[in-house]
Amino acid sequence: MTPELSLAFAMQSSPGVYALLLGSGVSRAARIPTGWEVVLDLVRKLAAAEGNDCEPDPAAWFSTKYGEQPGYSSLLDSLAKTPAERAQILRSYFEPSDEERREGVKSPTKAHHAIARLVLSGHVRVILTTNFDRLMERALEEIGIAPTVISTPDQIHGALPLAHMKCCVIKLHGDYLDTRILNTPKELASYPPLLDTLLNQVFDEYGLVACGWSADWDEALRRAMERAPSRRFSTFFAVRGKPSERATALLVHRSGQHISISDADGFFENIEQRVKAIEQFAQPHPLSVKASVVACKRYLATPDTSRIQLADLIGEESNRVKKELQQDRLFNTSESVSTETVTTRVRLYEGICGTICAIAFQVGRWGDRAAVQQLVSAQRRLYGTKNKQGQMLWMAYQGYPVTLLTYAALLGASIQGRWDTVAPLLTNELELYARQPVLAVDVVPPFCLLRDDPQTWGRLLEGQDRRHAPLNDWLVEYFWGGFCEEFDSRLDYDFQFDSVEVVLAIANHKLCPPVFNADFHPPGRFGYRPSSRTRVLQAWRSSIEAECERSPYVASGLFGSTAHEVELAVAAFESWVAQLNSRWY
Repeated sequence: MTPELSLAFAMQSSPGVYALLLGSGVSRAARIPTGWEVVLDLVRKLAAAEGNDCEPDPAAWFSTKYGEQPGYSSLLDSLAKTPAERAQILRSYFEPSDEERREGVKSPTKAHHAIARLVLSGHVRVILTTNFDRLMERALEEIGIAPTVISTPDQIHGALPLAHMKCCVIKLHGDYLDTRILNTPKELASYPPLLDTLLNQVFDEYGLVACGWSADWDEALRRAMERAPSRRFSTFFAVRGKPSERATALLVHRSGQHISISDADGFFENIEQRVKAIEQFAQPHPLSVKASVVACKRYLATPDTSRIQLADLIGEESNRVKKELQQDRLFNTSESVSTETVTTRVRLYEGICGTICAIAFQVGRWGDRAAVQQLVSAQRRLYGTKNKQGQMLWMAYQGYPVTLLTYAALLGASIQGRWDTVAPLLTNELELYARQPVLAVDVVPPFCLLRDDPQTWGRLLEGQDRRHAPLNDWLVEYFWGGFCEEFDSRLDYDFQFDSVEVVLAIANHKLCPPVFNADFHPPGRFGYRPSSRTRVLQAWRSSIEAECERSPYVASGLFGSTAHEVELAVAAFESWVAQLNSRWY
């Protein structure tokens, strides 16, 4: 495994554990000068103001004339007497003019934007930088993150612990608008005690990814790394070409790894893409899913003696899923909305829920009411992980794991029409904070899950932009990939999927108060599949005709308490579904 791939796996598996150290090389593509380059240019301006020529060595000219090394602060004091004047001089170095802004100069680079996205997804929390510019802060603010910025030791006082910050940017050498910045070798030889203490914590508790930093000039920063006692997490140095002697010594000391890169932009974009790819396809291992299914079937075969083991299996897996759902990468409801971000988030939910869905399918197919009750508990557990605030789309999609679990169980039940057994999954009261409980049947169907704008939000999924029922169509393909071996054919599977959605539609109408009008049902694929819908409803009528009150459609209590009431519900559904083309499609 290459160091770059090793880093991507480490960051994906341990969100927030790796701190970044950004040197001047990260801002190089933005044409931001280094602190020393600013000093030399200020010397040139000072010499020109005095009518002198300081070339070819401005620093030597300054030392000869003034008897000391040129310093950022002293030069600014010489050139400008007020804070406003000093700020005006510095802005030309770090802030773009109108022409530079049009050219994209002195603006956040691809590296800054990739890092900001890693912060948004929860994979990075702590950013150390030796740069004076504000490109990192600007990139974070552009995607809605207001970082905690520490650029002076006094700002460390009163700051929240690092573990409680969404993002902390620690500007080790200061900010360009503060004349106390550290720049000369003498200034960089030591840090104030407060900053040293903070660095001790970072280098002890976090892994480190350094990029654009040579390690040659920052003596105090090198010493901070060298005295860190811990090797809990790895150290990575991303360097163009070979690392310097001092960087090599640090890598040896910290048992770190060197990553050869062409530039910072490509490096951070590559890391972000790899982390996203690993996350997107981080499905449960097939053997672990199969092992869980085998165990589930064994417990279902002996319900009297294995009810505790089944409860433990479902409880442990649903708790694992709940823990995954509470991580920042999924609990974040402020991420920008696009086809890419929505598709990635949905696939991540599916990867996390793969095992619990496989178990739910088997419980739906073979379990008794007691077994289904364990899934009812899992529904409540997963529904309670939703965030309280944020963008409505992301808050809506946080209910997707409950939709996945419930659909999986209903698909299992559909094979033998066990609607009476799985009925508690639809009548389950789900609670969220201090709000009134809602019935599962009123939040599980896709058009209920995304009820504020189901078609627009569903069409953000990859390949669904022209679909009438986009999330429904997405689900049918997802579950076919997982359960195709359980059905006789694709035709049989499509019929059973449509059966599930008709059950959800009629149960929603019977059990929930009207949302839009008395004829409201959540639409599904059945709306544009008339031949399949006709077959599904014929199965209902055949069951009621043959079994009357013993029919599972009647015994479930989902559609009416008598055979006659169920027949009326079917007739009402047929009348409503005929209007779908004009109202929804």
